[in-house]
Amino acid sequence: MEFPMRINKYLAHNNIASRREADVLIAAGKVLINGKKAEMGQQVEEGDRVDIKGKTKSKTYLAYYKGRGIITHSPSVKETDIATKLETDYGLTGVAPVGRLDKDSEGLIILSNDGRITGPLLNPEANHEKEYEVLVDKRVSGMFVRAMQNGVDIEGYRTKPAKVAPSQKNDKRFTLIITEGKKHQIRRMCAALGFQVQTLKRTRVMNIKLGKIKPNQFRKIEGSELDTLLKSLKIK
Repeated sequence: MEFPMRINKYLAHNNIASRREADVLIAAGKVLINGKKAEMGQQVEEGDRVDIKGKTKSKTYLAYYKGRGIITHSPSVKETDIATKLETDYGLTGVAPVGRLDKDSEGLIILSNDGRITGPLLNPEANHEKEYEVLVDKRVSGMFVRAMQNGVDIEGYRTKPAKVAPSQKNDKRFTLIITEGKKHQIRRMCAALGFQVQTLKRTRVMNIKLGKIKPNQFRKIEGSELDTLLKSLKIK
């Protein structure tokens, strides 16, 4: 940690709050530096004592099953997004999706009010695994599997190596594990090889699994499952 640093960066670096959350705490007069209220943009020097008055917002982490047709962010007219669905179905507000899943896909989305996890979880260099169940329009061949495993050229970008496991029950279905998340990546990978995706479901993000929840239901991420996630993201 290099000093001096801005107070919001200090709080984020120490996993107390995201920078945006820190700014809210500072504006509310809840952050003290050496016993005095911190000012927006104030620098913290090495050896300074930083305290938070009162309790900070409790952190919530949810595993949510986004159904097909539901929008992750910014819906158009007559579309429904996750936030609206949560408030309508459960009266739940204050959490936001971390990442995206396109309208025609379904499956796991992590929801939280903890801004600290967004950057580390979505970092394309972190190689976090995401697992999907995919159904395509024709039989999955050995050539298709090898191509997906080795990386596919999609409009000038070669995807990172992936893990592919064909289904033993349906020769048009396979499980795919990737470590990146380009827009519509899996659909574009399949299309580049002459296949069209029929259904696409995300079942896992890192150690968080969809489990037995049904479309538009959620469960809490807590206990050892949450500890493992935060540790993997290097968040205290």
